[in-house]
Amino acid sequence: MPDRFSVFSRSETGAANDASLSDEEIASLAKHNTGAGCLETGRRLIEKSSWEPMETVEISLIGDRDDNQDRGAIAKSGEAILLVVVDGMGGHAQGELAAQTAVDTIVREFEEQSFPMENGSEFLGRCISKAHAAVFDLGESMQAEDRPRATCALCLIQQDSALWAHVGDSRVYHLREGRVLARTRDHSHVEVLLQDGLITEEEILSHPLRNFVECCLGGDSALPEVGMSVPAVLENGDIILACSDGLWGGASDEEIAAFYQPDEGSLAACLEALSYAAIDACAPWSDNTTVAVLRVGPNGDSG
Repeated sequence: MPDRFSVFSRSETGAANDASLSDEEIASLAKHNTGAGCLETGRRLIEKSSWEPMETVEISLIGDRDDNQDRGAIAKSGEAILLVVVDGMGGHAQGELAAQTAVDTIVREFEEQSFPMENGSEFLGRCISKAHAAVFDLGESMQAEDRPRATCALCLIQQDSALWAHVGDSRVYHLREGRVLARTRDHSHVEVLLQDGLITEEEILSHPLRNFVECCLGGDSALPEVGMSVPAVLENGDIILACSDGLWGGASDEEIAAFYQPDEGSLAACLEALSYAAIDACAPWSDNTTVAVLRVGPNGDSG
């Protein structure tokens, strides 16, 4: 039996700086204040934020599968962070290849940008379009049923806001004070049934079509449906969590929302506990489980 708890995790505490100016330089521009916290420098507005420290952590568990077809990444620049989770589909080697190709394509696109950017939605859409094309190219010569595919969830954090996009049933959660402030809605057959009032949230996990996604990266040449959020303003203590379906398949939204308890350990320790619990809840048929998390300061602890 495979080791269900084979784990890769990484935790970092860092700062996403809102400007290349020093505090003294920003203060000297106060007379140009154009709104609460905004200072005008030339043609660009810079948000002087109070939550600069941020902690990030990622984890990937193989669960009860023979291979891990999930991939995750946390890409950083001086003024932005991108969380990426991709869940590969299409058989062992093909699923892994699809997920790795998608992550590599998205991270490369991030590394080629200058931040902060004015149009984050356009950037996320371009990331997904290029990842889709790259995954489609992998299987263009294959029979349709054999082509590699993947679902994905991305979140761009810059200045004081988060913007996310997804395809399929990989999710992004925005958590605040132990509750789900917002989350993506899956591109799946059971989500359609839920929205039509034909099933309840509780029935999703046991539904026979729970794993049937309506759209994904790769497979067909046409760009899949992309779920795109509006920018969400972040506050100190907020958590952004991107995950594959292995996490939410074994943990309720309420459990995910309340996973970080500072008195019980670091962000990394709490995330490991949540991920292991999700794996255990689905044993012996648990799926790969991959999560990328960012927590807004001011007192991030990479413990």
